[in-house]
Amino acid sequence: MYLKKLKLHNFRNYLSLNVTLTKGINIIYGKNAQGKTNLLESIYVLGITKSHRSFIDDSLINIEGEYLTIEGIVNNKQIDNKFNVYIDNKSKVLKYNGNNIRKVSDYISKMNIIIFYPDDLELIKGSPQVRRKYINLELSQIYSNYYILIQEYEKILKIRNEYLKKIFKKESINKTYIEILTGYLIDKSIMIYKMRTKFIDRINEYSGKIFKDIMNLDNFYIKYKPSIDIDINDPNLKDYLREEYEKKLEYDIKLCSTSIGPHKDDIEFFLDNKNLKYYGSQGQQRVAVLTLKLSEIELFKKYKETTPILLLDDIFSELDDVKKNNLLKYINRDIQTIITTTDLNNLDKKLIKKSKLFNINNGNIIKIKEVILDE
Repeated sequence: MYLKKLKLHNFRNYLSLNVTLTKGINIIYGKNAQGKTNLLESIYVLGITKSHRSFIDDSLINIEGEYLTIEGIVNNKQIDNKFNVYIDNKSKVLKYNGNNIRKVSDYISKMNIIIFYPDDLELIKGSPQVRRKYINLELSQIYSNYYILIQEYEKILKIRNEYLKKIFKKESINKTYIEILTGYLIDKSIMIYKMRTKFIDRINEYSGKIFKDIMNLDNFYIKYKPSIDIDINDPNLKDYLREEYEKKLEYDIKLCSTSIGPHKDDIEFFLDNKNLKYYGSQGQQRVAVLTLKLSEIELFKKYKETTPILLLDDIFSELDDVKKNNLLKYINRDIQTIITTTDLNNLDKKLIKKSKLFNINNGNIIKIKEVILDE
């Protein structure tokens, strides 16, 4: 899978942009605050429908515009497909090959994107909510039914929490109703637990080797940590969860919220059985997140039989020469990679020679045929 053409109108600092990208490695370079990160963000929004930098859609609209459009031609398995995103201050419209797409779940899994950017360290340093959001998004790209599952779970969770508030205020309870809601929640929870567990297990099939290749350190792995101790292979898991929710009911009523379930889960990163959140250097943490995302490439290749589009936002300036060269083994392959940098001298000269180069200046982008590097 690769993005052939990208067209922007009123996106961030781009009043208008029309660019053709190569199937292999694309390097976008220029000074800070010229639009390099905005360009990657537009590609991310095109595929995922939301920004990785902003929760508010209309904040992406150029200050001089009333709406924005992002258009892209994506080739997947020798077939071109057209993606469109339209956003104004009231609505968002998604189109695929000219047809309106009403459900995000029908759109989000069609264009697969993996992005690495400096703030990704929050995946380790940040709250569990950051990591849950990430794992939900990645699973939704691989399995469109997971996106639907999460939406259904959150809808039931909201209804249950609202009823817990009513119980707390009235000090009365309809046991049958709360049991029905909890039963629905458990059914969805079990499916989520199983899909998340399988996802992390599959990531770990690749992550140890990738981390070692980059850092030359053994025993890296990622751990899925549900909010409650479970065995997904337990044939009596449903009964066990029902008992746990029953034990927590009085506490949940006082809390006016559901205290256990997939909405409280977490993932953790370990090196030699030490949690990198507390015991890892910033370099180890950065490579841990990069390892997670490089491992996902292998999952897309194996389970979707395609390669995602890889976006790397100024990551080479954070790595020393050894780690840069080790990383190049994973991006210098048959996968479209779009790299941003402020300084081409941060990149390997061999990489530059086989890449398509674009210089960006205040939202204007031009293809560069040849560039002179410092010796």
